[in-house]
Amino acid sequence: MTAERKPRKDAVRNRAAVFAAADALFAQCRSPEEVTMADIATAAGVGKATLFRAFGDRTGLIRALYEARLAPVRAAIEEGPEPLGPATPPLERVPALLDAVLCFKLDNRHLALALEGSGADSPYRADHYDHWHALVRDLLRRLPGPPDSDFTAHALLAATRADLVAYLAGDKGVPREELRAQLAGFTAAVLDARTRRGTAVEG
Repeated sequence: MTAERKPRKDAVRNRAAVFAAADALFAQCRSPEEVTMADIATAAGVGKATLFRAFGDRTGLIRALYEARLAPVRAAIEEGPEPLGPATPPLERVPALLDAVLCFKLDNRHLALALEGSGADSPYRADHYDHWHALVRDLLRRLPGPPDSDFTAHALLAATRADLVAYLAGDKGVPREELRAQLAGFTAAVLDARTRRGTAVEG
């Protein structure tokens, strides 16, 4: 059996430099569309051809960076302890999951905008969206309530869209903890209405 090849040290260093440069450029820009592959290559001190070989195109680079930054959150949701982990009851896990997504987008606002804008101008076509939707939908299906889990999952996730988060936190200056509290209240209201309807139908 052939041993798995490890990335060369210079490739690992280049990748880290590219991610750091892209992070900084997206955080400083007025609009994610302003950041080009040439900008990232220059800031990282690598050739533009290196970027295209490693990531394919600008969207590929954004996806790779987003996944790297999101990895700890996904690990906590898929394998971690309460309140995010799979052992947590759905009624508690759904609000915790949405709060984690909101906090991630607050901390990575311009990167999230860049990724959601790469999905043919629709965040719903971005690769990561189907993953989050399926997770929330499947949790909702474990709760009593009407058979509209698919739509309800879309509605809940819409409250964490990067453009909405950027507008509220940036343009409107809503403080982080206030945004989290508002999302928690909205989620609780949706889940409460859903479970009440489900209990009424069962009764």
